[in-house]
Amino acid sequence: MTKREVVLQTLAFKKPPYVPWHIGLTIDCAARLREHLGVEDLSGFLDNHFVDVASHIDDFQQVDEAHVRDRYGVLWDRSIDKDIGTPVDWPIKTPADLDRYDWPDASDPALYADIPSRLADYPDRFSRYGLGFSLYERAWTMRGMSNLLMDMVERPEFVHEFLDRIAEQNLIQIHKALELGVDCVHFGDDYGMQTGLIMGIRHWREFIKPRLARMFEPVIAAGKVVSMHSCGRVQELFDDLAEIGLKMFNPFQPEVMDVFDHLRRYRGILAFHGGMSVQKVLPFGTPEEVRGAAEELIRAGRAGGYVFAPSHDVPRDVPPENLLAMMEVLKAQPGLPG
Repeated sequence: MTKREVVLQTLAFKKPPYVPWHIGLTIDCAARLREHLGVEDLSGFLDNHFVDVASHIDDFQQVDEAHVRDRYGVLWDRSIDKDIGTPVDWPIKTPADLDRYDWPDASDPALYADIPSRLADYPDRFSRYGLGFSLYERAWTMRGMSNLLMDMVERPEFVHEFLDRIAEQNLIQIHKALELGVDCVHFGDDYGMQTGLIMGIRHWREFIKPRLARMFEPVIAAGKVVSMHSCGRVQELFDDLAEIGLKMFNPFQPEVMDVFDHLRRYRGILAFHGGMSVQKVLPFGTPEEVRGAAEELIRAGRAGGYVFAPSHDVPRDVPPENLLAMMEVLKAQPGLPG
């Protein structure tokens, strides 16, 4: 059975031969791990089950040593966070700017040119097209977060129009990804803080949910998997997300939700990807504690509906020894091909 087949069996809520995994590392964590292992290529160590692809519409252009600009005109400071950064200047400074804004051409074939070869290189893996900053995040980075949240209260018509235009851009990408034959479209859109939804459930249902449903629809119609990443305490959205067709949710944060209760409650409805703490166990636990937490998650996921992973890309403060302990548990599972 290939890695792809194991993932598809898992997402069908059938008992897989073992619990599959997909693990991401931040830039600093990867550098530290390479040094510890004495290797440049970490792919053999991680042995992931997904192959991720994306269009170059999310590429960044270097402005200076500390700053990059994305294709949507947002200036990011990467002096501290080298993986994503912090928006420090945005193009939609007033609602009137939306009518003058020149959107990047999401239909440009050059943006997708290298995806077929990457898919061909990993035919045995579950292929996932990443649609980062897929709605709310795209809007607030282009407008400023406090501005957008105030707009939801004071200028709802503007927010509806703004999000519709973003959704139209995304639909171009979604249809292209489906034409290329990916197994999954993965939507990245953080709605949560550690204490709950940033915009509240009423505004999420008014502004976000209808556009997500519209973007999910072609993926579902093509018989493909809809996956979503949203950090924070967002479990009050699970029923709404399952209703509009979400199949797999990430990152599944144990600090803000009961991962084992959700695995039981949503079995057959919603699969989960994550669950291994990057706030407590991985950075601050002993290797033995890491092994114990990984084994507990694997036991809970053996019936299907669960892909193992840390609850986010592994940050730089996680000791390599703890990553080795986690991978030892994953690779010692009965049922793995020899």
